[in-house]
Amino acid sequence: MKTASSNRGAVALAVSLLCAGPAVAQQVFTPPQGCTGTLTVQYTSCMVTNVWTCDDEPDGMQWVAMFGPDGPSQVRQVDAEFQWLVTYYFNPSGTRRMQTPAPDPESLTELFATGYDTYDFTVVPEGSAPLRYVGFDEITGDTVIDGEPLKTTSFGMTVYDTGGNAIYSLSGNQYASERHRLFFLGESWDPSAPADVTDSAPMEFIYPGEAGFFSPNPLYGCDMMMSSYTPKEFHQ
Repeated sequence: MKTASSNRGAVALAVSLLCAGPAVAQQVFTPPQGCTGTLTVQYTSCMVTNVWTCDDEPDGMQWVAMFGPDGPSQVRQVDAEFQWLVTYYFNPSGTRRMQTPAPDPESLTELFATGYDTYDFTVVPEGSAPLRYVGFDEITGDTVIDGEPLKTTSFGMTVYDTGGNAIYSLSGNQYASERHRLFFLGESWDPSAPADVTDSAPMEFIYPGEAGFFSPNPLYGCDMMMSSYTPKEFHQ
């Protein structure tokens, strides 16, 4: 789904932050006009995400922007089931749109109701061949991080090209929020090298009015991470 505000939001982010250069470290990101910031999450791996909703979009629609030490890396629009409707990438720039309806759409409703959800969907990169994502999420328990109640999850995912060839696979553990209907990063690894684990667990959940809300500046682990690193996807 694409709306006028969707395009304005991505353009506003690209212009306000990519053009800011070194000054970005002194800024607080402002969501696009007609939109309201709802949540900031600081992660261990020199990343921070900011979440907002827009007045003229359907209930449950959210935007999630990811920032590293060099500025924004990607912005994704998700619905109430956490389907990846559109993703804007920066440095290098690009856009991926999900084909809907999906054969087996991702469903937080199913995950929270039964503890297990499978998915099979395709995204189309701008100017490139479609990519098919096939995988599962499973709830493994409950935890609390910075006062935020979360479901712990495990996942497995494989990405295929149009010929059915596996491009890459990813496994790991993440966190899901019933309150926000979002996934948050955790540990991930290539199944062929399970000892090589990337830990991107959340450290802080920051709300409007709290110090650090809607900051584009990651706070944790930046002295240990390469500035060019970003995970393949928000979710997994």
